[in-house]
Amino acid sequence: MRTLRMADRPGVAHRPGAQMNDEVPQSVVVPYTELAADLLHAVVESYVLREGTDYGEREFSLDEKVAHVISQLKRGEAQIMFDPETETVSIVPANKSAGLR
Repeated sequence: MRTLRMADRPGVAHRPGAQMNDEVPQSVVVPYTELAADLLHAVVESYVLREGTDYGEREFSLDEKVAHVISQLKRGEAQIMFDPETETVSIVPANKSAGLR
């Protein structure tokens, strides 16, 4: 499984030589509308593949799971979070993202 790193994505600046300070970097909300469609799909697909979510009695295809998460993003029920310390992206319920900043 590959972890998505923002530095691996086109159009996302990576600051080589950036100085570390004593502060712990805070997670940042990444509005899904700011991502190109293919990048959004890749972020959501990566999330779906690494999460062991139980969907109950019915099995869903990968495409269906991705569509469900994108729908949650569009409805404001979930948000994409970028952690600058680990350079990873997660998707969290919108009500939990406030406590991560």
